[in-house]
Amino acid sequence: MPSDQPDKRKRSNLPSDTFGDFQYRQALAEEMLPMIGRLYRQNVHLMLYGKLLVNLSVSEIMQAHRFVRETENNELSEFETYQVINSLNSLELGAAEIDIGIIAAAFLFDNNKKSLEEFVQDSVEDLIGTKGSVLEKAQDVVLYGFGRIGRLLTRLIVEDSGGGDNLRLRAIVVRRSSKEDLIKRANLLRTDSVHGPFKGTVRVNQKNEMLIINGSEVQVIYSDDPSKIDYTRYGIKEALLIDNTGVWREKSDLEKHLKCKGVKKVLLTAPAKGGVKNIVHGINNQTANKRDKILGAASCTTNAIVPVLKVLNEEYKIRSGHIETIHAYTNDQNLIDNFHKKFRRGRSAALNLVITETGAGKAVGEVLPELKGKLTANAIRVPTPNVSLAIMKLDLSSNIKTIDLNDFLRQTAFHSKYKDQIDFTNSSEVVSADFVGNRYAGIIDSAATICNGSQAILYVWYDNEFGYTVQLLGLAKEMVGLTYKRYPSYQ
Repeated sequence: MPSDQPDKRKRSNLPSDTFGDFQYRQALAEEMLPMIGRLYRQNVHLMLYGKLLVNLSVSEIMQAHRFVRETENNELSEFETYQVINSLNSLELGAAEIDIGIIAAAFLFDNNKKSLEEFVQDSVEDLIGTKGSVLEKAQDVVLYGFGRIGRLLTRLIVEDSGGGDNLRLRAIVVRRSSKEDLIKRANLLRTDSVHGPFKGTVRVNQKNEMLIINGSEVQVIYSDDPSKIDYTRYGIKEALLIDNTGVWREKSDLEKHLKCKGVKKVLLTAPAKGGVKNIVHGINNQTANKRDKILGAASCTTNAIVPVLKVLNEEYKIRSGHIETIHAYTNDQNLIDNFHKKFRRGRSAALNLVITETGAGKAVGEVLPELKGKLTANAIRVPTPNVSLAIMKLDLSSNIKTIDLNDFLRQTAFHSKYKDQIDFTNSSEVVSADFVGNRYAGIIDSAATICNGSQAILYVWYDNEFGYTVQLLGLAKEMVGLTYKRYPSYQ
């Protein structure tokens, strides 16, 4: 919205002091919570400019509103969004994702004739009276491996259980480490040094070798061979198996999962090889089809940079470029100097900046064929446990000013079909820790953008664990047909 847009809110009898205003908005946010929860259990997911409101606290909801006001330069507040949520809550709606922020802003600035209730109803007109689920029954999911990504996937799948007819985590497959294996894995799920405690309950059923997570029974299966498990023994049928071990990447190895009874499809949480398609969710989903039994989700870096590169190429045409990734150290590196099969990675991750190779440049050409051969890439591993930064130096086909490029990226982040993948910040004070837990594939740091003629340098932050896992979950849903209608829709 334009920065000079007057405040058109019809706010009568509201406190004039800042503290009173805050308390009023806080009370509205408190009243939102049960309505957000009720709609969520009906598989209606409410969002605010792309940010999911489900399971947020009152203060987090208020912070989300503040972020929109600062970034979009509008006067959107809890006063407007509460009324939209209240109107939606009175309707019988089918499964969907509804951006209440976009609807509220459209009413606030663009509507002159209709009442709010009429405007909201018109915005979701074809959704009214279609109450029901996307899937006929819950989709069984098996996690093969339970490391960093596996545990975050567990958190997200359980969080996104809705009315119980979405993805349903049924089993975790691991190698037994000790007689306390189950207890240790439960504790790793409960606590995380980077992402904080799990916002739910975890109980251990030693007798049946189960973890009970937010009331859902999850079987822990101990196995050393991916091809010799009969999942139907545990009541699991036509499951989506998500391999997050990082051990097998070739098609021939991943096909071993499909030999198991109860498994229908396989998703690899890494770049796949041997002719398996690599998909960046929200970008090249159309290249996959129902016949594909195995898909790879590419790398965290590829997921972070590809959405930004795609929109830039569509708008400005990229002639060439280089991408340097400042990447958090990973689990395969050594805490102190020791042997490693890769050059330089054997040196202490906690004490050094480590130059290493990355396949991100080549991977971009696979996901976006129009950029094949135009980009080079390298990486530097740094002594931080999470959140990475991609620095993209691009030669565009036309001259561009910094303010215009940032405005284009801001509009893309909030008002395009790529808003699930691309986030945007205009703060000049942010550092890597500020993006821990960020749910977007990549975040544009607009304060750092540099343009000089046709040369553009962009800084893109990404939570290489959490943001990537959200992308994985989106692809997993796509593979099983669990896709929601979007309101408003974007072409």
